[in-house]
Amino acid sequence: MNLSIFSSVMEGVAWRGWLYTVFILHFVFACQFLLLQPLVSALDGKADAAELLDRASQSIKVKRYNEALDDLNAAIEADPKLSEAYLHRASTLRQLCRYQESESSYRKFLELKPGNRAADKELSQLLQARSALESAISLLDSGDYTKALEYVDKIVLVFSPACSTAKLLKVKLLLATKDYSSAIAESGYILKEDENNLEALLLRGRAYYYLADHDVAMRHYQKGLRLDPEHADLKKAYFGLKNLLKKTKSAEDNLNKGKLRLAVEDYKGAISLDPDHHAHNVHLHLGLCKVLVKLGRGKEALTSCTEALNIDGDLTEALVQRGEAKLLTEDWEGAVDDLKLAAQKSPQDMAVREALMRAEKALKMSKRKDWYKILGVSKTASIAEIKRAYKKLALQWHPDKNVENREEAENKFQEIAAAYEVLSDEEKRTRYDRGEDIDEMGMGGGGGGGFNPFGGGGQQFTFTFDGGFPGGFGGYEFHF
Repeated sequence: MNLSIFSSVMEGVAWRGWLYTVFILHFVFACQFLLLQPLVSALDGKADAAELLDRASQSIKVKRYNEALDDLNAAIEADPKLSEAYLHRASTLRQLCRYQESESSYRKFLELKPGNRAADKELSQLLQARSALESAISLLDSGDYTKALEYVDKIVLVFSPACSTAKLLKVKLLLATKDYSSAIAESGYILKEDENNLEALLLRGRAYYYLADHDVAMRHYQKGLRLDPEHADLKKAYFGLKNLLKKTKSAEDNLNKGKLRLAVEDYKGAISLDPDHHAHNVHLHLGLCKVLVKLGRGKEALTSCTEALNIDGDLTEALVQRGEAKLLTEDWEGAVDDLKLAAQKSPQDMAVREALMRAEKALKMSKRKDWYKILGVSKTASIAEIKRAYKKLALQWHPDKNVENREEAENKFQEIAAAYEVLSDEEKRTRYDRGEDIDEMGMGGGGGGGFNPFGGGGQQFTFTFDGGFPGGFGGYEFHF
């Protein structure tokens, strides 16, 4: 009985000892966990930060800057004392021209690593790039495009080569300087990095537009509008181009249909839509000049063709049309000059050679006496009209009636007599109208060696009007 009780007591003691041992072991494990976990977590965090920093470096090498920034931010969160992460983040932000954030990261790094020369140098470059970018934007607004391009190329994009703001600004400046081919190339680089960059699509479209490559320009505008149908600048460019093409086609159609006055208005309307669109407007000015020449509006045609030649001085057709316009305005020498130059540029063009011959003939005729004008009659005047005009003028300018201005009267009387000598003779008049040299007929244009009603300088000569002349003047009689 006593043995059984003793055995039971011993079993109870053993059970309690076991429970006590288990409790002690759990207590020890709990203490270890609570005391060691912060240290383990810190070690794990440092390992994660280093890994994130390494991954960010790889992303920077392949220009995946946004991914790199995500990893760098995570690394700094995992280890706020990781100075290299601040330096990498500052450098990446500087390249993207996110200057305020970049400066903050540089200064944080310098708090951790004061006096670091590399960081000080990069921070100085950041400040230079930011100042240069601000200056370039200001210079764009003031119109100093060349200086602005220098700032962008030689400072901003050197220290911030991934700066999209600077890249787009460069394209705008190239457009402003009319370097459209370079603008196309630079905007193409931007679109390779981001094919949906709306600003790049707009600017590249404008470059093609100003080269008059309207189909390609339209495709750029359309792509941009598919991405953002409400983009104000893209809408303006797209509908502006559509309107220009519509107006141009209307002008050409009206010209082909012979509706010349409507064509004039359409050409003028198309030019007014964008006066700076020289690559297209050169053809509009030329088309307008042609229509105005056909309408006989020489002075206006002269202006239009000159506008075309101001854009393209080698445009042969514009030279020809301006020559025709000068013929209309009786600028004979100017017409010959333009048509000679056109003939030199197109020596095989017979139409140009014929136009030149007409101009040279007109110039030659302009240098001779205009007998019709001297008698004050039209080129279709009858012989009777010519006789009446001659009689009237001969009486008016008879030297005996102009004693006080006898020398002038003699000269005028001489011209009147010479004009009548040609125009009263059907054969001579026909040859004169054909533009033949009247000197060959012994007339000399009323000048030296030709016809002289004063008989070689004397004042006694005889003209007798049929039927007599009442109240004759001294020794002067009038003959018909």
